[in-house]
Amino acid sequence: MSRLISIVIGAAIVLSLLASSFFVVDQHRYAVVYALGELREVIKEPGLHFKLPSPLQTVVYLDKRLQTLDTADGERFVTAEKKDLLVDAFVKWRITDPRQYLGAVGSGNAGRGAERVAQVVQVAMNAEIATRKVGEVVSGQRQELANALRERVAANSRQLGVEIVDLRLKRVDFTAQVNNAVFERMKAERLRVAAETRSTGTSEAEQIRADAERQRSVILAEAFRNAETIRGEGDAKASQIYAQSFGKNPEFYRFYRSLEAYRATFKSRSDVLVLDSNSEFFKYFRGPGAGK
Repeated sequence: MSRLISIVIGAAIVLSLLASSFFVVDQHRYAVVYALGELREVIKEPGLHFKLPSPLQTVVYLDKRLQTLDTADGERFVTAEKKDLLVDAFVKWRITDPRQYLGAVGSGNAGRGAERVAQVVQVAMNAEIATRKVGEVVSGQRQELANALRERVAANSRQLGVEIVDLRLKRVDFTAQVNNAVFERMKAERLRVAAETRSTGTSEAEQIRADAERQRSVILAEAFRNAETIRGEGDAKASQIYAQSFGKNPEFYRFYRSLEAYRATFKSRSDVLVLDSNSEFFKYFRGPGAGK
């Protein structure tokens, strides 16, 4: 009985050792085999593999897929003008050399690769942003900054055994102090432009108004001149017609002119005229033929 128990126990131990000697590597991971704490083998191909039983050999798995690193929100960086900016970025990276990667982060810290990449990104941002002015970082050379950061981070990350696939700037913003200063500067600039535009508009309005007044005076003068010319021609023609008409009967003309004088003199009831009744003015009142 005791022998049977020993056989069963021995078989269980053997099966346990055999089970710990086989491991599966899927297509999304690297398998790194350690023997007594020393890196012995890196397995990149998926499938079933064999190793010595634990603890003689152990396996560490690394993700070979593309990974995303989002930097902390609003990390502060200083520009060449000693102005603070808040910059957010995200990085796409993956492990390409497991040996170099584990040598850089340590076999017991395989998951710290993102932290090391974040450190490389922060150092690169400090170096690149410190050589640029605020306007260049915010808008003018933002794409150039991203390209320079990508190249610098890619070069510095090779020593970690990782590849930087992409790096983008999500947000570049001012700190509250710089934001207020920029706002005030923009406000002053807009007020200056508005005042300049208003001054230019006023000057042009005065020029247009003066030109309109000049044209109005010219038009009125020409109209008055033409009217006087026409009126003079009309008066001349009327006088000619009067002369021709009344020249045929001068006595009738004198009678007509006397009636016009009477009408003008006695136009109002309140008009008073004191004259001698034998005055020449009343000659046509004394009889139809008084003027003969």
